[in-house]
Amino acid sequence: MNNFIFENATKTFFGKGCVKEYLTCLTSHYGENVMLAYGGGSIKKNGIYEEVMESLKKAGKNVIEFSGIMANPTYAKVMEGARLARENKVDLILGVGGGSVMDCCKAVSLAAVYEGDVWTDFWASPGFVDFEPLPLGVIVTVAGTGSEMNGGAVITNEALKIKTGRDYPKCNPQFALMDPTYTYSVPEKQMVSGGFDILSHIMETYFSEPDEDNVSDDISEALMRGVIRDLRAAIQNPRDYTARSNLMWESAMAENRIIKLGKRTDFECHQMEHQLGAYTDCNHGAGLAVLHPVYYRHIYKNGLSKFQRFAVNVWGISPNGKSGEELALAGVEALADFIREIGLPTSLRALGVKESTDLKAIADSCNLVPGSYRQMTHEEILEIFKECY
Repeated sequence: MNNFIFENATKTFFGKGCVKEYLTCLTSHYGENVMLAYGGGSIKKNGIYEEVMESLKKAGKNVIEFSGIMANPTYAKVMEGARLARENKVDLILGVGGGSVMDCCKAVSLAAVYEGDVWTDFWASPGFVDFEPLPLGVIVTVAGTGSEMNGGAVITNEALKIKTGRDYPKCNPQFALMDPTYTYSVPEKQMVSGGFDILSHIMETYFSEPDEDNVSDDISEALMRGVIRDLRAAIQNPRDYTARSNLMWESAMAENRIIKLGKRTDFECHQMEHQLGAYTDCNHGAGLAVLHPVYYRHIYKNGLSKFQRFAVNVWGISPNGKSGEELALAGVEALADFIREIGLPTSLRALGVKESTDLKAIADSCNLVPGSYRQMTHEEILEIFKECY
C-alpha cells in the first residue's frame, strides 16, 4: 500500500430514532442561531421537518430556514446561503437531506466566514483552509454520496459551466445523524440512482493502483458485493430495514476516506459526469450508470488483473475456459447487465441529453486526472460520449 495519513473528524450517530435521541443534546453545544438547510421541501411531507424542529425548540434554538437547495447545487445558491448566515449571525448550520444539501452546506460554511472569492480560491483550484468554517451538522435522508463523513462538496458554477468538487477536511460535518428509516420515503428512482452512486464511488477507488493485494481493495470488494445485494433487496421491498441500513453505511464507507487509504484513485468517470451535469443538469447517479460500462470497455486491458478480480470476486464469474481479457470483459458486462436490471438509463439519449448538445464542448471541458489505468485525452472522452449516445 502507498503511504497515507488518515483523519476523519465527523462523529456519527447511526440507527433508528437517533435524531430524536441525540439532536437536542448535540445542538446545545453551539449558540442560539441555527440555520436549517434543506431541499425542495420533501422533509415537510414525510415528518422529518417536524421531528427536527421539535428537537431544536427543546434546545432553545432560533431557527433560520435556508430551503430550495437543488439537486446540483449552484455557486449562486452557496452565496445566497452565505449571505443568510452572515446576516443572521448563524452559530451552526444544520443540513437535512442528501448529498446536494450536505455539499451546499459545506460550501456555505466556508463562504460565510471567508472574505475573498470562494469559487476562485477553493473550487476553481485547490486551496488551503487556514481558518475555521462555520460549524456544520448533517441529518442524512438519502443514501448515495457519502458526503456526511468527508469535507467534499461538488458545486456547479452555472456562468462558467463548470461542476467540480473539492474535499477539505475542515469542512467535515462535526456530527452526522443517520436514521435509515428516513430514507423510506425516497422515490425508487432516486434510491436506485443514489445506490449506483455508492457503487461508482467504490469502483472509482478500486480500479486504480496499487494492484498488489491490499486491505483497501479487499474492503472495496466486500462493499461492492453488499451494494449489489442491498440495492436488489431495497427495490424488492423499499421498507427492508436491513437493506436500507446497509446501503446507508455502505454509502458512508465509500467516501469516509477509509477505502482510499494507500490508493491512487481514478474518478475520471466522475469528471466526465460532472461536466455532463454542468451542461445538461442530468441526474448524477444515472449519468454515471450510462458512462461507466463504456469507460471501462476503453480501459480494462490496461488494468487487466484488477478487472479480472472484479469479475471473480464481485460478480462471482468463473474463470474456467476464459482468457484473461475475456474474464475481465465479462465483469464489465455483468456491471452493464446490473444497470439494466435496476432500471437505470444505458444511453445519453435515455438520460435526456438532446441530439443538439455540444458533446465536444463538454468533452473539452473535462478535467483529465492522473489516476486512471490509462490517461484519458479529450478526444477519447468525446469518443466515449458518442458511444454512450
